[in-house]
Amino acid sequence: MNNFPKQEKVVNAILNGIVNAKNNFLFWTNDRLSLSYGPHKIVTIHIAQEIAKIEEYTPEIFISATVTDILRCSLPDRNEYPNFMTKRDLTEGTFSITLDERIPHSNHNDSISRVIISVKNNVINTKKEYLDEIDRICKMIQRDEDYKESTLDYGVFTFYSDITKDARKKLDKRIPEIIKKFDKVVAQYDNLKATFKGGEIHKTDDDEEWSMSCYIIEPFFK
Repeated sequence: MNNFPKQEKVVNAILNGIVNAKNNFLFWTNDRLSLSYGPHKIVTIHIAQEIAKIEEYTPEIFISATVTDILRCSLPDRNEYPNFMTKRDLTEGTFSITLDERIPHSNHNDSISRVIISVKNNVINTKKEYLDEIDRICKMIQRDEDYKESTLDYGVFTFYSDITKDARKKLDKRIPEIIKKFDKVVAQYDNLKATFKGGEIHKTDDDEEWSMSCYIIEPFFK
């Protein structure tokens, strides 16, 4: 499957989308509120807009697609998703953004899902909900003998962080701690690997810090 943008372009679009969300939200609030005060949906929409600008093999973009819809559009047997969910201990829910191949459609049931993206705002500590989301992405992406033909290429947990100048622990300490705990979750799966992109620390004129990150989970085969 080559009719899909490269991972690097998708990740760059995600990071650019977060920057746009940060700048716009600051402008909207007359320079009074940082992005961490806004709902994560703002970040999600800006990311989707930036991904839509990818010119080569622009993907189809869906907001808040359900687990069942994603599985129906990624498993070879579209009726297999209930068994998949049972075997992987997955319940119904949504992902912030799902990217599908842009293809000519003959019906409403022929989509091909390729990437799932979870968007979180104001991530400065490792909460259980974040670890559970990493685990959920792993369950969706993991390959095994029964489901090695899934079309899902990778999942992304992307997040924005900012702290005030008076914060006791700075982002250069917080973010590595978060990633280390994410790594422990992924390490429980034999055929998955994770990479981290972004994470650069930026400072405002008031010495506040902000950063945006992408934690990418994908299968590999031994």
